[in-house]
Amino acid sequence: MSIDVVLCVPSCDGPVRKAFDVTGVTPAIAASARLNEIAALEPTDGFSGAVINAAALPFSEAMSLCRQLRQRERGVGPIILLLDHYQLDDLTFREDLFDDFVVGPYDVSELATRLRHRLRRAGNESVAPRIEHAELSMNLETYQASIAGRVMDLTYMEYELLRFLATNPNRVFTRATLLSRVWGYEYYGGARTVDVHVRRLRAKLGEEYAHLIQTVRSVGYKFGTSSEFLDQRTGE
Repeated sequence: MSIDVVLCVPSCDGPVRKAFDVTGVTPAIAASARLNEIAALEPTDGFSGAVINAAALPFSEAMSLCRQLRQRERGVGPIILLLDHYQLDDLTFREDLFDDFVVGPYDVSELATRLRHRLRRAGNESVAPRIEHAELSMNLETYQASIAGRVMDLTYMEYELLRFLATNPNRVFTRATLLSRVWGYEYYGGARTVDVHVRRLRAKLGEEYAHLIQTVRSVGYKFGTSSEFLDQRTGE
């Protein structure tokens, strides 16, 4: 019988350790968010999940770690965040970086229940998660996107930008926000980077579907559904 090993950053003390004991999983404790330290702790069959204490790390560092864990070729299973209540607003538009969260003070029973539920759900997941918007389909496990049945040849960052926009339909994002959310805090490229990727995405979507990524003048971009576009055309 295999043992579930869950990554825990940067510590596993008090109620967190008790929750691990109650759940019956083994913590692999990384004292920092450095990937080389995490890789050294990883078991042969990989981590079953991760518990990231964002209250014990700089918040941007915790989010960067979540992003890097998501982007790894070898996944880490469900990611659970531990937070202080004042960090809740900072989770907006970052929902794709984690699977669940618990707000302190941490209750052993609640954390154990969430950990057990997420691990069980991940183990029984047989259908790849997808984003579906009319003719657009994105497989979040294989990083494959298709439009009207045609597979799109996207670079990694083109896929990430399309995924982020499609996950938040009809919400307008400035170029600065897109640089932060998609490229990450460690990326210091200019706004032109976003414009170039949007132009390439529209070209790959094709003339019929390029309108799915809409320009909001003097602000930025948003993802609009086909039906919304048709309604706009009808009202013109």
